Amino acid sequence: MATTATPAATTATAVQLPLGQADLADCIEWQSVECLNENGNHTFVNALKQGYREDNGLHLESDADEQLLLFIPFNQVVKLHSLIIRGPPEEGPRTLKLFANRPNMGFSNVTDYPANDTVVASLENLEGKPIPLKYVKFQNVRR
Repeated sequence: MATTATPAATTATAVQLPLGQADLADCIEWQSVECLNENGNHTFVNALKQGYREDNGLHLESDADEQLLLFIPFNQVVKLHSLIIRGPPEEGPRTLKLFANRPNMGFSNVTDYPANDTVVASLENLEGKPIPLKYVKFQNVRR
């Protein structure tokens, strides 16, 4: 089963961010983003980049199974409070393991590190409701 996801902001239903929070798309080092196990026709660009992610017809999809490993480096230190994901209820991501500041992770060594947070996306989350994170674990995120 392939996993698909699109971000919350869409042309029809844009998510309002709480005061003091911001979309981090401008803080991403785009040339260094990596996504392991992505389908070549449905890449991370569809889910993360402004201009693509607003299109409900575009999405990120795994190539062979339900697992994706997404490495997102930032051009400055950021604080993560919540995560917004959109996806179809039958194919959207369910369990997300988040790792902060862990370079050089792959499927062969990802189990060697404990996740900073593990969240389970509900149907409401797949419709764009923010998923709160353990904020204290994401205070100085660089990658």
